[in-house]
Amino acid sequence: MYARLDELRAGTRERLAEVRRTGPAGSPQNRSERDAFATLYEDRVAQLEAVEERLVFGRIDLEDDTRRYIGRIGLTDDEQTQLLTDWRAPAAQAFYRATAAHPDGVVRRRHVVTRGRTVTSVEDEVLDLDLLTDDDEGRLTGLSGEGALLAGLRAGRTGRMGDIVATIQGEQDAIIRSELGGALVVQGGPGTGKTAVALHRAAYLLYAHRRMLERSGVLLVGPSRTFLRYIDQVLPSLGETGVVTTTIAEIVPGVLATGDEPEHVAEIKGRASMAAVIARAVRDRQRVPAQAATARIDGIAVEIRPGDVASAINRARRQHRPHNQARVTFVRDMLGRLADQYAAQLGWEVQPDERAEIIGELRADRDVRVALNLAWMPLTPQKLLADLYAKPWRLASAAPDLTERERALLARDADAPWTAADVPLLDEAAELLGEDDQAARALARAAAEQRATEVAYARQVLESTGSGALVSAELLADRFAGSGPAMTTAERAANDRSWTYGHVVVDEAQELSAMAWRALLRRVPTRSLTIVGDVAQTSASGGARSWAHMLDPVLQGSWRLNELTVNYRTPAAVADAAVRMATAAGLPISPLTSAREVDDALVLTHATPGELLPAVASRAGEAVASVTDDIGAGRVAVVATTATLDTVRDALVAAGLSPAVGQATLAADLDAPLVLLTPREAKGLEFDAVVLVEPADVLAESAGDLYVAMTRPTRVLHVVHALDLPAGIAS
Repeated sequence: MYARLDELRAGTRERLAEVRRTGPAGSPQNRSERDAFATLYEDRVAQLEAVEERLVFGRIDLEDDTRRYIGRIGLTDDEQTQLLTDWRAPAAQAFYRATAAHPDGVVRRRHVVTRGRTVTSVEDEVLDLDLLTDDDEGRLTGLSGEGALLAGLRAGRTGRMGDIVATIQGEQDAIIRSELGGALVVQGGPGTGKTAVALHRAAYLLYAHRRMLERSGVLLVGPSRTFLRYIDQVLPSLGETGVVTTTIAEIVPGVLATGDEPEHVAEIKGRASMAAVIARAVRDRQRVPAQAATARIDGIAVEIRPGDVASAINRARRQHRPHNQARVTFVRDMLGRLADQYAAQLGWEVQPDERAEIIGELRADRDVRVALNLAWMPLTPQKLLADLYAKPWRLASAAPDLTERERALLARDADAPWTAADVPLLDEAAELLGEDDQAARALARAAAEQRATEVAYARQVLESTGSGALVSAELLADRFAGSGPAMTTAERAANDRSWTYGHVVVDEAQELSAMAWRALLRRVPTRSLTIVGDVAQTSASGGARSWAHMLDPVLQGSWRLNELTVNYRTPAAVADAAVRMATAAGLPISPLTSAREVDDALVLTHATPGELLPAVASRAGEAVASVTDDIGAGRVAVVATTATLDTVRDALVAAGLSPAVGQATLAADLDAPLVLLTPREAKGLEFDAVVLVEPADVLAESAGDLYVAMTRPTRVLHVVHALDLPAGIAS
């Protein structure tokens, strides 16, 4: 298999090199074809490189005496004989679904465990003993159906999420291969593999519906950029490199959300009613002046009358077009009315060409432009929202349903940085405003000027070299500019706010506000979604407490629910304690069964208030040493509330430990052996060991946050406390 992979890599690289050697010569069509082939070969090389690890991980022996190897991608030889079956292909489905009760034609399932290009073990699971043939020579000893899965669970954590393609379980496979259409909600408790299932589903859909989705693309929305970096190797390892990944804070191209704000302010911005606030704010920028304004064109006075403005505004609104586009109708109507005034004062019948000239002069007049802009100003989403926050009278007009206190909470300077909660509002504004035609025309003029400069330079080059008979200045300018490689669907989609995707995957979806859902659903008009989360882990005050409450208003009940019930990550003792705590706190937890027992997985350490921090540092040091001794490498997290983060860090440093602190640091160093995080920063991540500091303080902030913090470890949870433990943690 690896020999064939090497052949394909070498052949694809050679074809790519040949395309690149042709350079930027040829007609525009030739260059376009060259760029398309280059992009095709680059994508193929990336795909072949990404599947190096665990290329082959399974085999099924069938009743008809055929053997089918299962791997990350499909491979055939030069005669197109199948060597390796892609895990997503229908022919591979039995590898994940076959059971002794329903063998689906499978006699034996083999798990192949590799390190690099070396097979380290094989584990056989016989599904039909009666059909096992004599040539299998006693391979019934030591058979195990869960060996590969448990080996993966015991492996040390790294700074990147691994795929589960070799160990997908039946309930996970059913969700991964679920139909494309409609909205699928995957609800599951901690450690059930929700994120892994979502990623494998994205890869499966791209394989099974390639023709449909390659044109529109798939969007993956995660809770943070750190989380997206944590999972960024999974899809390439599954043979897919074209998925667009983003967060809600990054969903509007060109907007950088770097600001922070209190949770209660973000909750206000996330309310569904803010859509009406933005709509009123846009409408307020279409206003009738209190009195007429006068402008003089060649000594003739024309009046911009309130009645005319009101009539022109109403006519433009009846088109039901976005603000900036409807403004064109408003301006054209008003210029026509002013031209009629001007013509009436001339005393003779104005010809069409004369009328066009009059309109041109009116359009160029400063007083006319100012008056029309005051009545209907072209706007950007950023300008609209900044003015709304910075000018109390605008906010009072647009948001009469908010209390005076809530409006005061939204107030801020016009140049304040955008926050993540602002981005859905900016997206809403962009939808209502549309493109600014004036800006588009300015860009077109700039492009024309740039083109003229390039052609003029090319003409100078031709004159100086005497090559004018061989090539035109225009063609030479094209060669200078060069179109570069054609953008992939994913690249085009990521740079286009109005792009609509064939499918959208949303992870940690319980955290999304109502306004965030509006922004997401604009990007998938087919409502083909995979929505992954756990309402018991909701941290955001504007997030989901139940899927029906959140989704019914936006999907009108058109969604289906699947639940994952087996916890593969967290040891049973830890998971049971987390479930008891969550039940006592009234969280809407899902059924959860742990897949494994680990000795001494839950360690409770009580300390006096004065000894709490030294005890935390001691446990953290022990955890790092234990993980290193057991598996040679791994990761440990210390989880504490925001209020205590600094003092905990100081205690760790004083003990000779050097933790990476917070997601900003973690994003740059995902492989740090020891990290210090808040519960919300730890969401979606997993560690070999976790040291949880004062769970009562975490519970006081959010029961969901405590549930998250307790369920991050794969081996051991150290709970260090001076206050009484929350109910349920101690059995």
